[in-house]
Order: sequence, then C-alpha cells, then structure tokens
Amino acid sequence: MRRAGAIVGATIDLLKASVEPGMTTKDLDKIANKEITRQGAKPTFMGYQGFPASICTSVNEEIVHGIPGKRVLREGDIVKVDVGATIEGFIGDAAVSMPVGKVTQEAIDLMEHTRISLEEGIKAAQPGARVGDIGAAVQAYGESRGYGVVREFVGHGVGRFLHEDPQVPNYGQAGMGPLLRVGMCIAIEPMFNLGDRKTRILDDQWTVITADGKLSAHFEHSIAITEDGPEILTVHG
Repeated sequence: MRRAGAIVGATIDLLKASVEPGMTTKDLDKIANKEITRQGAKPTFMGYQGFPASICTSVNEEIVHGIPGKRVLREGDIVKVDVGATIEGFIGDAAVSMPVGKVTQEAIDLMEHTRISLEEGIKAAQPGARVGDIGAAVQAYGESRGYGVVREFVGHGVGRFLHEDPQVPNYGQAGMGPLLRVGMCIAIEPMFNLGDRKTRILDDQWTVITADGKLSAHFEHSIAITEDGPEILTVHG
C-alpha cells in the first residue's frame, strides 16, 4: 500500500507541476499514464467498470469522474485530478484540485478549505474512533464556511480493490458507524461546492457536476489506521 501510495503521490506532484492554460485534459491523462507505468504500476481506473482513461479530470462545475478528452484548460479554471495506481496487487488512490494559471480568490478559498477539511477528516481517523467521526468533522468544517457538502459520492475502504468496505461519507454523526481498527486502509475524499450540495450526472454516465453549475473542489488521500494514528499513504508536495 505504501508503494502504491508513493506512486500516486509522485504522479500528482508531476501533474501539479505540468498543468497550464492551453493543455487538454487528455494531456494530463497521458502524463499520468506515463508516470504510473514508468514506476512499474498500472493505472487503476483504466477499464474500471468501463472507465476509458487512466485518471479522472473534472473541470470547474464538474465534481468527480470527469473523462479526459479534448477539453482545453483555460486561465482561471480549476481542474480536479483523481489518480489511482496498482502495484503488487495493492492500490493507492488520491485526488487534488489545481488552479490553471491565475484563478479567483473565491476559487482559491474553495480549494483551500476543501483541502483543510480533508486534514480534519484524517485527524478524526484514530484507532477506536468511528467512521461517523470522519464525516462529522468534514461536514462541520465545510458547512460552517457556507459550502455545499456533497453526499451522493463518498470515500471508501481501499486495498486490493479500489472500493472496499466501509463507505466513508463526508457527512455524519460522531460516534456512529463502523469502528476504525488498526490495519484498516481507507480513502477520505471531501467534495465541496460553492453553491448547494445537489449534483447531476451527465449523459456520459460518468461525469458528476453541480446541479446549479457552480464551482466544486475535491481532495483525497488514502490512509492507514495505525496504533499511532492515521498515516497518509499518498503523500505529495
């Protein structure tokens, strides 16, 4: 898991260093595919339930599961990349939101607060805690700042399969849900919208957008529950 996570982290670092106006989302996919395979891993998402690319690229009002293609990134966009890598039978999974050139302060704040909410969720993922403690921490942080906290799409267990039990929602009640035990690996992935939390799936049956067309941000880490607390497996700069 640590090796898979390290490959995902390195790939995200490369994407952050590469993104610029004029690129297409397919360009980002090619960069990620090359880096993942260079390190001896396989892109986890390629072919997963029919997904046709190595990573997900979701721009502006797109929340998650965007399919890389001919869309050109423009100054002021924000693009979310979700990266998975499989090596030696284990999977790492992480996501970040990235600015394309200079973006608005509103977009900067949205991304920063979503990133911090991920940190809050990770802090709550202590051995002996409950999954609801994670969701409650993320939800409280996001809603206290006026963001719509997406509910239809959630975090999950991760290991030999991309989506394992338990589900890890970005909302919930502290003290409720499955127990977090030492040795568990989960992916925590808050998604915050500038508007309300409602979502819609496009005709491609993959891309999820905000129902009101407003910006969304997404961050994710895979973590391990250890005796000393949560360990981030997908560290990046």
